[in-house]
Amino acid sequence: MRTPSRARNGLIIPFALITAGTLLLTACGSGADDTATASAESDAVPTADVVSAIGKDEAAARLLPPGTKTLTLAVSVSGQPPGTSILDDGKTLAGQDVDFANAVAKVLGIRLRTEQASFEAILPALDSGKYDLGVGNFGVTDERRRTIDFVTYINDGQGFATRADSKLTKVTDLTQLCGLNVATGAGTTFEATLEDNKHLCDKPYKVQTYNEQGAIWSSLQQGRSDVVMSTINGLRYAVAHQQGVKFLNEYHRLDVGFAFKKGTPLTKAFQTAVNDLIEDGTYARILKKWGTTGSAISTSRISPPEGKNS
Repeated sequence: MRTPSRARNGLIIPFALITAGTLLLTACGSGADDTATASAESDAVPTADVVSAIGKDEAAARLLPPGTKTLTLAVSVSGQPPGTSILDDGKTLAGQDVDFANAVAKVLGIRLRTEQASFEAILPALDSGKYDLGVGNFGVTDERRRTIDFVTYINDGQGFATRADSKLTKVTDLTQLCGLNVATGAGTTFEATLEDNKHLCDKPYKVQTYNEQGAIWSSLQQGRSDVVMSTINGLRYAVAHQQGVKFLNEYHRLDVGFAFKKGTPLTKAFQTAVNDLIEDGTYARILKKWGTTGSAISTSRISPPEGKNS
């Protein structure tokens, strides 16, 4: 069952990619323990170039406000594909969101001034004008559309994972979580959805929130939590690169998009650019690179209504 959630800072960005001895966490330092360090090698971050050959579309570029040459892009670094990671050189950002942003910039013939920002800070900073747009696997919800404009480029959403020895096989109703400990990211739509629905249980589940993604997995592996709720793509990747955990199911699909200040004149140009990428095959190549072909959309939309429970 899905009850519309109250406003929060979008979908949590996916779980941290654990390299050999180094845990890259969302806008935070390390702090997870060794249980969470049995994940992927650093070379699991795909580095194929799917962007540099893209040409400018003059028609799409004419949709930009006159004189637009450079835009400031805020990127939230998760450390785990398909989210944004920092490569071994300590400065290069790689991820599905980054590829889409750079691809759109090529179509529009503009330069992106990219700045790293904490996940929870990006959406409020758009309204202040600090950034022109932001990426961080931000889901398009009805509540969020009242203050933010979006241009969609994938369809992701909410899902669940648990330990491999758990008796849970699928979560289709949140009452199946009654009495359990559920780990999720702080300040996310996941936390909001869980908090809004725990009154449905005679014995409510406990919502355990973490700022660091490695700590979420650590809590599951060590038995302090029973279930993890996060993004579908992030969960699938994390489960594929960790032992002793399993993906349960998709719970609620959401479109994901570039985030802009409400009323921005940039959305039509970005929508046209994304649709260009879909038409010329670049879009499919980006999704294939990051293993997210199941999140493909057929056309980009501007701030569409929130998707219904899948």
